[in-house]
Amino acid sequence: MVLTRQRLRRAALRMASNGWPITPGASLRARRFDCGRPGCPTTACHPVLEHWEPAASVDRARLIEWWRYAPHSVLLPTGVAFDVLEIAAPLGALLRESRRWSGPRRGPVATIPTGRWMFLVTPGEPLCDQLAGELSVVRHGRGSWVPAPPTRLVEGPVRWLVSPTEVGWRLPASAPVQDILSDLLRQPAQRRRSHPRWGGWMNRTASASSQT
Repeated sequence: MVLTRQRLRRAALRMASNGWPITPGASLRARRFDCGRPGCPTTACHPVLEHWEPAASVDRARLIEWWRYAPHSVLLPTGVAFDVLEIAAPLGALLRESRRWSGPRRGPVATIPTGRWMFLVTPGEPLCDQLAGELSVVRHGRGSWVPAPPTRLVEGPVRWLVSPTEVGWRLPASAPVQDILSDLLRQPAQRRRSHPRWGGWMNRTASASSQT
């Protein structure tokens, strides 16, 4: 427990030292998250603080105090230092493999164990018209947050596919990344489905839709 808490605190301090505000998340205990608030009905990952967004901080002393006694999840509020484009894994793989996703368009990427990829981009750019209706793309801006490595969810750990240090903590502009995604989605369906992960994701999506 101590090692886990210290590892989470180190990660939070490292991100905060690079200008990324942090807010503490509930601690994973067995298969549910405990925030310590009496009567809280939320069992999934969620912020510890009721007013988590204005409380998010890069202050070292505050972060040390937050992680002094509990192995809080590390949560990154979005819409301030960066937005997050959360993308279905097959589309994320296509983007990551694209030759156009390089240089200033390349930035940090994390993956969550449920199969979504999170591309960190500069904040403030809404989804373009083509992406706004896509199930495979979700934008996290103001009022949202994402779990950061090494936070562990019920299904497994959050991991970096491209770490911030690998790209010098540089964030790509959102619009060019969205342009690449739009072009990938305009590819012929046969080409997209040929990717080894695309068919499985489409099957899971269709199955989930049929159950709603």
